[in-house]
Amino acid sequence: MRIGLLGTGPWARAVYAPALAGHPGLEFAGVWGRRPEAADSLARPYDVTPYADVDALLADVDAVAVALPPSVQAPLAVRAARAGRHLLLDKPLALSVADARAVAEAVERAGVASVVFFTTRFQKEQEAWIEEQAAVAGWFTARAQWLGAVFTSDSPFAASPWRREKGALWDVGPHALSVLMPVLGDVTQVVAAGHGPGDTVHLVLDHAAGASSTVALSLTAPPAAAGTEYELRGESGVTVMPTAAEDATTALARAADALLAAAATGRPHPCDAAFGLRVTEILAAAEAHLAADAE
Repeated sequence: MRIGLLGTGPWARAVYAPALAGHPGLEFAGVWGRRPEAADSLARPYDVTPYADVDALLADVDAVAVALPPSVQAPLAVRAARAGRHLLLDKPLALSVADARAVAEAVERAGVASVVFFTTRFQKEQEAWIEEQAAVAGWFTARAQWLGAVFTSDSPFAASPWRREKGALWDVGPHALSVLMPVLGDVTQVVAAGHGPGDTVHLVLDHAAGASSTVALSLTAPPAAAGTEYELRGESGVTVMPTAAEDATTALARAADALLAAAATGRPHPCDAAFGLRVTEILAAAEAHLAADAE
């Protein structure tokens, strides 16, 4: 599968480009960026073509991987799907329900494969734990924490305008939902949402299987307090998700495996654009609660 990369930022450089270049089932064919000089700089070490025109790249590939801000990703994903290109997308799918729905509908109409890269869902130990817990009945409640230090450290993502505007809810909230929903079922209601220090938010969610969950999200945690944790409690006892042993590049390679499989079989992956749309709907509902809380 010939695949092109849309995006030239830190995430594209650190994770996407090396994962695409090193994957045996992919031919890394080119890079497009909003700044041609950045596309040229990223393409050069991999000996691939830099593109100044996104449509020219789409004409030369079978699929695209997108490492761009979500407000930029969504319209380009629609464009790529309409051109018949498979999609390896990043979370969140979009920053509005309308934009996310446009992507999901374009994917369905074009009959292309799509995978949204929720990192945890593609890390081996964590993926196995999620699948194991999803087969267990009787969960009563869950607790999810994703406390990052993006805004309190020298993270290369600290200057990201969309992260500054939308905060932890939209940046790491998708990760939390991608773990909770396969185990506890769809979110049937955002019961409550409240603000904490900085961009920290706290959510209370009801799930289709009858359980509830609490979620704490932040990009402004003190570095010494940063970390992630998922805990489930139910009839079978208490379990905590293991720490990932693999990095994001390895996880993205697994997401590419999933895209190849979906394209070959026609069977949607659980983390497809439709799931990305559902996550966006839940985040939008939580955002509405937070806005009401602030009034």
